[in-house]
Amino acid sequence: MNISIKSVIEKKESLQPYLRNLSNSSLNQTIIRAKKFSVFYGDAIGVNKVTLDITKNLVTAIIGPSGCGKSTFLRAINRMNDLIPNCRADGLLYIDGQSIYSRDVDVVTLRRNVGMVFQKSNPFPKSVFDNVAYGPRIHGIKNLTQLNKMVERSLIRTALWDEVKDRLHESALALSGGQQQRLCIARALAVNPEILLMDEPASTLDPRSTARIEDLIAELRKDYTIVIVTHNMQQAARVSDYTAFFYEGKLIEFGLTKDIFTNPNEQQTEDYITGRFG
Repeated sequence: MNISIKSVIEKKESLQPYLRNLSNSSLNQTIIRAKKFSVFYGDAIGVNKVTLDITKNLVTAIIGPSGCGKSTFLRAINRMNDLIPNCRADGLLYIDGQSIYSRDVDVVTLRRNVGMVFQKSNPFPKSVFDNVAYGPRIHGIKNLTQLNKMVERSLIRTALWDEVKDRLHESALALSGGQQQRLCIARALAVNPEILLMDEPASTLDPRSTARIEDLIAELRKDYTIVIVTHNMQQAARVSDYTAFFYEGKLIEFGLTKDIFTNPNEQQTEDYITGRFG
């Protein structure tokens, strides 16, 4: 195993000893449940019969080589794949016990409850304030005092308030790349979701901005369930409680992050972690 990843795991456990007891915790509660869940692009299989339980208020990382189904599975959790022509889902995917692919599911409400942050920061060409207030306004909140409170709270949660409080009415596009990504996270949090999906949220950022995003994930995990796709295995080791390894659309192995990275059950997992393929 990569020694640097082992040192990351040991350091994290020394700082967060409660992680050692996660597998035995009676407080663990499944919030996302997939049962033989598949996603097809026409006749091609993007995700192949995945069965997986994701625990509430913890961070789950999804790792694997490019094209293995990581992002496809992530986007399925808030039905972003619905926007792709000829894309369809099969099997079952539940949030809080409700099948999110049932005909009676309101997709707008689903996406309010399941926020998403993309690989490349995508602030709207609006002011900082209007970016964060966008979601609450869409959902009917018009009172300026209420909006001010929601914007401030979201920016504080993302450690951005002190940096932009005097620039709220300036263009969000003038912010640095790292600030823009944290703004996008603040925008997702403004509607008070239960789940936050992150698709390679730091892959385009410099090391300092990446560290701030990782610190933010550690802070947000107290109040949100976070699922993060990452190619960076050290990042997965640093930020996540559980890790899922995908390969060719299939879930190869899932478990506590420390077990996946230090004592995997599957040879394919070990080969990927040690750089023998992928």
